[in-house]
Amino acid sequence: MSEPRPSDRHDASQPDDTFEEIVGEETQRDPDLAVIEAGSRTLRTYAGSPQGEAVPARPTDPETDQALRAVEQELAGRWGETKLEPSVTRIAALMDVLGEPQRAYPSIHITGTNGKTSTARMIEALLNAFELRTGRYTSPHVQSITERISLDGSPIEPERFIETYEDIKPYVEMVDAQQPYRLSFFEVLTGMAYAAFADAPVDVAVVEVGMGGTWDATNVIDSTVAVVTPISLDHTDRLGNTPAEIAGEKAGVIKQGATVILAQQPVDAAQVMLKKAVEVDATVAREGMEFGVTSREVAVGGQLLTLRGLGGEYEDIFLPLYGAHQAHNAAVALSAVEAFFGIGAEQARSLDIDAIRKAFAAVISPGRLEVVRSSPTVVLDAAHNPAGARAAAGGISEAFSFSRLIGVVGTSGDKDVRGLLEAFEPIFAEVVVTQNSTDRAMDADELAAIAVEVFGDDRVQVEPRLDDALEAAITLAEEEDEYAGAGVLVTGSVITVGEARLLLGRG
Repeated sequence: MSEPRPSDRHDASQPDDTFEEIVGEETQRDPDLAVIEAGSRTLRTYAGSPQGEAVPARPTDPETDQALRAVEQELAGRWGETKLEPSVTRIAALMDVLGEPQRAYPSIHITGTNGKTSTARMIEALLNAFELRTGRYTSPHVQSITERISLDGSPIEPERFIETYEDIKPYVEMVDAQQPYRLSFFEVLTGMAYAAFADAPVDVAVVEVGMGGTWDATNVIDSTVAVVTPISLDHTDRLGNTPAEIAGEKAGVIKQGATVILAQQPVDAAQVMLKKAVEVDATVAREGMEFGVTSREVAVGGQLLTLRGLGGEYEDIFLPLYGAHQAHNAAVALSAVEAFFGIGAEQARSLDIDAIRKAFAAVISPGRLEVVRSSPTVVLDAAHNPAGARAAAGGISEAFSFSRLIGVVGTSGDKDVRGLLEAFEPIFAEVVVTQNSTDRAMDADELAAIAVEVFGDDRVQVEPRLDDALEAAITLAEEEDEYAGAGVLVTGSVITVGEARLLLGRG
């Protein structure tokens, strides 16, 4: 099928009546449908309040909504996140005229290929548990641009987002006039985040890189703790064709005298990181050596962990997220917070176990093996490269007892699509290929051609419109009584997952 014209596509926030009938009313997570064998115990009794509103809806006030859309439109008129001129010159100039707001607070800087946002959310939750005021900057967003800048675990209010933009806009225009290229979308947002954190003010900022590290716009901070999540191949046209080359770019976040929390890495990537650490006299803590996951078991709604941190062992940690990769993210996050507090290098003590338990039990990470519907169960995962797809496939196989799983896949055109599809091939009975509404989306027919080579013609269905793809997948999952335990996994892109989330009533 050919690509639909933009005018033919549905507005993701206003699905048609047919689709409304298919998805029904919003449903909450049903733990009974989302677990293979419940662990013998869960620690929900330790859980504190969830981390605020994870994915905010559009502002209800018409004037605020209109003002937010105007800001979004102005930002969209700048270079997008995929068009880069590798330099921190422009963002450094902006920080200079703003009075260096990024130096008003200590920070934890996170790079890597996969797991950055989930790890950032865990670090934030842990810091909040020790009564520190936090600012978190992550990307991309699932549904709302305001998700990218969070204060104390909640996305910044739309009014504050607008105000922050208006405050720095004159300075942005000043820098634009002085530079060969205007500040990009991501650079302006980074400036907004650093300014908002200084204005709050926050006690600590948790900052995720946009891409790479050395020349990433976020890299005007001097973090005392640098976190490196697992490195794999992604953005190879900009970062390099091997894990070692990519690690060379990402190692730029390691600053003089910092502590580096290094997740499990390919050998060549680890060597690059360790060499950089030696050059800048940084201390390194390695997963599997100085910290790690001691044990884990599947539990209702997540998993039960024992983590070994820099200061000792932490038992009975309930994490309401699925997959071994999230357990490893938790170990990285815990060690990063320990390092921030000086544990391991300066102090031989553990953090308060009750605070740790409450923090982890309250963690949420939208679009990461997130259940958004039951009967049949629909799961969303933002995997967009082969490594992320392998992690998602492993997590869903472990935590869900589906008798048949239907995939809905919509990817960006600049990704290793074949590698992603091959990672999901063993777990998908059938796949519905589609496309999201952005210019970066791979055409559904082009994606289908690759999918047929991976899955075979009889297992591939093409539905260019995402709402039609969801409807088709749900119909396939409900097709026969013997498949009463069937499920749907929507994946391939953060954008696809965000649009599906809206269509399924979670916006």
